[in-house]
Amino acid sequence: MNKTKKRPAEKSKAQTPMKGADVLVRCLENEGVDTLFAYPGGQSIDLHDSFSKSKKIRVILPRHEQGCGFMAQGYARATGKVGVCMATSGPGAMNLLTTISDAFMDSIPMVAITGQVFQKMIGKSAFQETDVFGMTLPVVKHSYLVLEAEKIPQIIKEAFKIAKTGRPGPVVIDLPKDVQQKVFVPDFDAEPDLPGLSPVPHADDANLEELLDLISKSKQPVVYAGGGVISADASKELRQFTDMLDLPVATTLMGMGVADPFEKKNLYWFGMHGTYVGNRAVFESDLLIAVGARFSDRITGTVSKFAPHATIVHIDIDVAEENKNVKAALPITSDVKYALARLIQLAKKPRMSKPNLKDWLEKIEQWKAKYNYPFAYRNRKHITAQEAIATLYNVSKGKLTITTGVGQHQMWTPQNYIFTRPRQFLSSLGAGTMGFGLPAALGAKVALPGEEVVDIDGDGSFQMNIQEMATAVAEHIPVKVLLINNQFLGMVMQWQDLLFKSNYANTVLSIDKNNIGGPENLKAIYPDYCKIAEGYEWEAARVYKKEDLKGAIEKMLASKRPYLLEVITEHDEHVLPFIPPGKSAEDIITIK
Repeated sequence: MNKTKKRPAEKSKAQTPMKGADVLVRCLENEGVDTLFAYPGGQSIDLHDSFSKSKKIRVILPRHEQGCGFMAQGYARATGKVGVCMATSGPGAMNLLTTISDAFMDSIPMVAITGQVFQKMIGKSAFQETDVFGMTLPVVKHSYLVLEAEKIPQIIKEAFKIAKTGRPGPVVIDLPKDVQQKVFVPDFDAEPDLPGLSPVPHADDANLEELLDLISKSKQPVVYAGGGVISADASKELRQFTDMLDLPVATTLMGMGVADPFEKKNLYWFGMHGTYVGNRAVFESDLLIAVGARFSDRITGTVSKFAPHATIVHIDIDVAEENKNVKAALPITSDVKYALARLIQLAKKPRMSKPNLKDWLEKIEQWKAKYNYPFAYRNRKHITAQEAIATLYNVSKGKLTITTGVGQHQMWTPQNYIFTRPRQFLSSLGAGTMGFGLPAALGAKVALPGEEVVDIDGDGSFQMNIQEMATAVAEHIPVKVLLINNQFLGMVMQWQDLLFKSNYANTVLSIDKNNIGGPENLKAIYPDYCKIAEGYEWEAARVYKKEDLKGAIEKMLASKRPYLLEVITEHDEHVLPFIPPGKSAEDIITIK
């Protein structure tokens, strides 16, 4: 009788000693990370050496750490996955801080890895040492200073779990040099140890039934949907629930695309620069159902005048948001997707009485007709920013993924490029960080290589991370930039017009504030963005005549390379509608 010889057990990879930096790379691979945005330095060079050997993770080199963090955000915002970025210690890590704060404000899942000096040098003012752990605490979900290399596998699992679970947000992992270099046998099976991480809350049926009862009795309800609906991947449930009961939906800018703005009952977005009908309907509502939103000041205006006649219901995953800015009669702490799915089930029961909203929906239709829903803009002699964006929308048939910088163009974009799907409009909204648009577009394009991604930017905001034009070329990322050039820091200029008697203190971007560039003064335009683009090996063109606009946009979109289209506009346009600071929807200023 032949006996099969027993093979000697193969040595497990987990039993092989590895360098700490190599362990980190393997852990990120195990988390499914396919892209890292990283800028090197002395305290992260071991990590870069290890990443260069990975066959699963693409490392993209930005030209500034802030660009690095915003690329990770663009990746995360476009996909819902965790964006990962890395920088060295000291100034490198500090250049990431703005992007970490930005991700925290908008609840974006991000893991930021930073190199740190040797542990024996921490606290001794070593070269390029800063307390990254301490400095980031106010703007993260969690920060780690890794003191034991053996804990890397556990910490990576915890970081990704924290970033994604509940209300998403950024996590920082600070890795001292000796931790990166230590050789040890890693335990890749180490489990997260997060006793303080709250389980995802699910709404009680009793609260949801109370909400349905409020809906059945209401005459003028509005659903106010925010970015939490997108984070929860609950747009489908929101649309199904609101369609069942004919509930009109107004979104925030963070919630853009969760409801179809072309659906007869819906209101698109509301707030400081939102639609007239959205603001008016919320103001006159008798029941306001906030879903995945946080009642920011740009939405409420003066809190005492916000939805003054409404019973307010607030459904959100974060209990800390309850009654923080606006008091809710019925706060419901819950995962939004679960709450909406359960509401759909409960609303199907025979006892549910569908509200009669005929008069309310007719009033909404009247407002839409009177105030040019969703938005209107003035036709002027020269191209306006609004016209340029509307033309981009028409040429592209509304199919692009759009990023923006921060300023007037940021508000004109959703007014004139109508967004119909989640994750189509990517913008810095809570922090309002200038310089966001270009690097975010690069991150989004890397995440969605089959999508056309365009950054609609302003000449002030674009210059803040203009160096990432080099990244686009070096990394073969064919994004497009529609650059609205009015030679001003436009949003500040608008407030100077309204509140400071048009004293343009430090907002003129032309060289000579008495000789401002524009469509009739091209020689004073500064700088020459087409020459800058040429230096970075981008395709570029300038347009200032109305009759050339459509063709120029078509040419930009047809290009297979990075492309900058500079549109020269007048500087005296204001973003309207506008609810002035300290005012309410009653005081909204519209185009005459």
